[in-house]
Amino acid sequence: MEREQQSCAQSYEYCMKVARSRAKNFYYSFLLLSKQQRKAMCAIYAFMRYCDDLSDDPEVNPEASPGARRAAIDRWRAEMEDALEGRFSGHPLWPAFHHTVRRFGIPHEYFHAMIDGVLSDLDPRRFRTFDELYRYCYQVASVVGLTVVHVFGFDTRSALPLAEKCGVAFQLTNILRDIREDAALGRVYLPAEDLRRFGVSEDDLRTGNRNDAFLRMMRFESARARAYFNESQPLLDLIHPRSRPSLWALVTIYSSLLERIERSNYDVFRRRVRLSALEKSWIVVRALVT
Repeated sequence: MEREQQSCAQSYEYCMKVARSRAKNFYYSFLLLSKQQRKAMCAIYAFMRYCDDLSDDPEVNPEASPGARRAAIDRWRAEMEDALEGRFSGHPLWPAFHHTVRRFGIPHEYFHAMIDGVLSDLDPRRFRTFDELYRYCYQVASVVGLTVVHVFGFDTRSALPLAEKCGVAFQLTNILRDIREDAALGRVYLPAEDLRRFGVSEDDLRTGNRNDAFLRMMRFESARARAYFNESQPLLDLIHPRSRPSLWALVTIYSSLLERIERSNYDVFRRRVRLSALEKSWIVVRALVT
């Protein structure tokens, strides 16, 4: 038992190190949680981060072909299934991951959905309709919201669809911020029906053609993301009071990022729109007194 506790503690230390170095927007909100909640969020983040790295990062997965990356992700899924049952491979995150999932009663299906989303990114992305894009947002972002709301704590299941919408708002914001980078990788996340509606081509996205058609489309997409932020707002009152500052900070960071994209008149091509560390720290301070 003592050895198991030591292994779990070391695993949490590893996950917290990953979150501190790479979580950026998420980590600031973690600081407002209790110690055990913060550790749990770091374990969840470390899992998600490694999933993403398997599909995108050659340092983690040097096998360059999509088939090799798919095989690596399939192996990761098998390791995850073992970890959920308490059987750990050599990766240091698994004991903390297992402990977090059991302690907070997180449904296993969410983690399978995350991996499905990562797998879908191995091929060039095209979405014909917003319904298709919504399904993708659910896999890569809503399930994250559904997972962390279990760490936050909630007493009514009406919190779950709101957490789903909150995740969609976050992912739509990410998509607007990263349009040109994604297009260069062969990933066009904006629905084809929207591109046609506003007269924007994929070449416009790749070359950074910020013309009137692009601006009209971006205003439409931004309003859609803002609507999901607004629809998910009641979630704040449904999670446990101890966790509300953390969620408020996280939502404020992402909604502020969307606002900055809007204020720049959608200039997402010259540089990546972001909030500074000082700005995010100030949001955390405000969360403590809000």
